[in-house]
Amino acid sequence: MKTAGALGVYSMSVVTALTAQNTAGVQGIHPVPADFVRAQVEAVLSDIGCDCVKTGMLPSADIIRAVVECLAKRPAVRLVVDPVMVATSGDVLVGGDTLGALRELLLPRADVITPNLPEAKALLGWEEDITDLEGMKRAATALFELGPKAVLVKGGHVAGGRLAVDVLFDGERLHELEAGWVDTRNTHGTGCTLASGIAAELAKGRPLVAAVSAAKGYLTEALKSSAWLQLGQGKHGPLNHFYGTTSWGTSRESPRARFRPSDLAVYAVSDSRMNARWGRSNVEAMRAAIEGGATILQLREKDIGTGDFVKEAQEVVALAREAGVPLVINDRIDVALAVGADGVHIGQSDMPLRLARALLGPDRIIGISTKTPEQARKALEDGADYLGSGGVFPTNTKENNVTIGIKGLLEVCESTPLPVVAIGGIKTTNAAEVLSAAKANTKGPDGVAIVSGVFDQPDVAKATKDLETIVNSALSKRQDLLTVT
Repeated sequence: MKTAGALGVYSMSVVTALTAQNTAGVQGIHPVPADFVRAQVEAVLSDIGCDCVKTGMLPSADIIRAVVECLAKRPAVRLVVDPVMVATSGDVLVGGDTLGALRELLLPRADVITPNLPEAKALLGWEEDITDLEGMKRAATALFELGPKAVLVKGGHVAGGRLAVDVLFDGERLHELEAGWVDTRNTHGTGCTLASGIAAELAKGRPLVAAVSAAKGYLTEALKSSAWLQLGQGKHGPLNHFYGTTSWGTSRESPRARFRPSDLAVYAVSDSRMNARWGRSNVEAMRAAIEGGATILQLREKDIGTGDFVKEAQEVVALAREAGVPLVINDRIDVALAVGADGVHIGQSDMPLRLARALLGPDRIIGISTKTPEQARKALEDGADYLGSGGVFPTNTKENNVTIGIKGLLEVCESTPLPVVAIGGIKTTNAAEVLSAAKANTKGPDGVAIVSGVFDQPDVAKATKDLETIVNSALSKRQDLLTVT
């Protein structure tokens, strides 16, 4: 219910079991009588109704039959089945007769099922553990034969690696859904959170793959925002499901925790030579960009000494902080640390991302330039927060910059769950084309980075405002298309 509320969906509950549990594990389970479960379902569905049902622990075959019989009267209601049999703590939650009813009665009614690896093994009756990606794919296709319309096998229980990979099989294609691994003990209820997120997104009308991707993104952000929490004495601490609105400690106030994909919408990258031609400093230009609606700033300096760069960056940090706009420093990690900037943006030939993260720590934003899906996947593994992808068009602001075009940009966007900002030759005349290029139900850029289109103009504030209007309109139309589709 917390997940549904956080994702903007009204939720209602049916209690199937009372549990005594905490961060250390499950100490007891008290099933609710099946007739009372049936009464709860009928009370909810006959009154307000719903667009999607998500089931969790169904502790008896009688309860499963009651749920299936209620749903049989409402074939239009979508169903997400989280076959809760093994908790994150490793506790086994259901018996053999329940497993049979789950296989035979509930799975064939499901739009998608979301087992973790032990649950997939139990549902299939396999003796060997599922330990790798190929095993997950085999499990997903085998579980599909039990009747659900789609299967999501969650790989969170596979130890090691820098990626959290889930496998979705929709009957036609195996989708590998990746997110950066979040190193934290606070994983209590992650499976329920993911399944609830999928149900919420399906209820809003998203197609299946988009719904699963959105839910996975939400869970990843919840894990990130909860990573530093020290609550409970067990191995599996809680999540902050309302990370978008509620702070649980100082780490929530870090630039990285505050960062959102929408921050990339109007990304202003400074150029001191351009500004000098118009008789203004970088500081003056950045102030004007903020006034015009820039949502994030990148301070780039190639021609001045470190001392002067630090002085300039301190002034821009003060401006950005007062306006509540993130500021990243181009390339120079030392300068970013010295002035307390929100983060850095680095290129493929700059300091390796993992080393940059080690120096900056967990609280600052790191963006990295990418041209290929392979670079995008590596950036995800190494801990990037966003990607700058391009050049989309030819540009004179960077020497020897290979142009990847809109096609290359979209290939990068589709290859990663990270937010992407398009860069390279983008102006007010082509920004809408870039943002509108993604087809329905595919991932496109979250914003555009612009240099000359803002800073090589007589009025920086006006140029930024014009760009903001174009970007907001294009992103709004894309969201409307997604909703309709």
